[in-house]
Amino acid sequence: ALPIYVFPMKMPPKFFAALDKTDMVYGQDIWIWAYEEDFLAEPFLAKTMEDIKAAIDHVYQVGRPDRLVLFSIGDELQADSVVRTDTRHPEVRSYEGKHLSVSDRTPTEIALARLIDGAMDYELTRYGQRHLYCHTSWTHIGPVVNRPDLEVPKADAINPDLGDLVCLNVYTYAKGVRTSPPGSVTGTTYQGYLEELAAQTDKPIFVTQVGLSTSPFEPKPWVPGFGGHKVEDVPKEFRAVWQDIRTAKGKEKFCGISFFELQDEWWKSGEDPTDSTRHEREDPEEWFGLYEVGPDLRLTPKGKIPATLGSLYKQP
Repeated sequence: ALPIYVFPMKMPPKFFAALDKTDMVYGQDIWIWAYEEDFLAEPFLAKTMEDIKAAIDHVYQVGRPDRLVLFSIGDELQADSVVRTDTRHPEVRSYEGKHLSVSDRTPTEIALARLIDGAMDYELTRYGQRHLYCHTSWTHIGPVVNRPDLEVPKADAINPDLGDLVCLNVYTYAKGVRTSPPGSVTGTTYQGYLEELAAQTDKPIFVTQVGLSTSPFEPKPWVPGFGGHKVEDVPKEFRAVWQDIRTAKGKEKFCGISFFELQDEWWKSGEDPTDSTRHEREDPEEWFGLYEVGPDLRLTPKGKIPATLGSLYKQP
């Protein structure tokens, strides 16, 4: 089944009515504040746990638990917050929960383990079942650590294997990826990263995000590839990513890949109160969509991008 990965924690009923008309399944991201002063602070953990419970309740009250594949607890934690948490709690290295037990981990990973274990327990206790759980991370902070551009010391790297599967956002131009050795088949650094990732885990791997921004220009020359992609070039790049993952050494460990994102988010980032009213040329984050949002708020395909992905997902 084709997956759609949902970021808003409380999607409206009309979304699920539309989902019912497809054969798609979905994953629910439960975003937590990634810039937190201290991920192990008890008030933060308590508030975050309440947010997680509310998101789980919404799935059962409004959503479609029978179509849901997984919950992801947290997404792309910031390097400074990770290092700060680890520095403050050097003694916190293990956790024995009801459903999750870990040892010899970083303090930030222990915070994540507590939240994931709490979420599992809440869903089981209240609803008598549980879905798959993960934490979604990004290559800037691990888990492949032998990279010169890692944003955290190796000792603070995050390994997102705390739940049932490894969930990682892997962008072609991201830190950790662009400094990877060439892959064994395609010779790309993207495949090189995937192969090292597969070699260090026994759990299934879900590439939760890969995408290219078609913003009018690339605003950060020091981050080549972040924005400025021509619509007509994206299908070729996406086919290359597909080839990288399907031919990689260890390919049997990859259980899925999700292309970011369905439509341009011209309201994203919110740098000022009026940000949501304009599609900013200089903000690549607002231009990752497979579709653009037309003046009548209808989705318009960006060239052949959606059709290309449709053909890829139909492959055996």
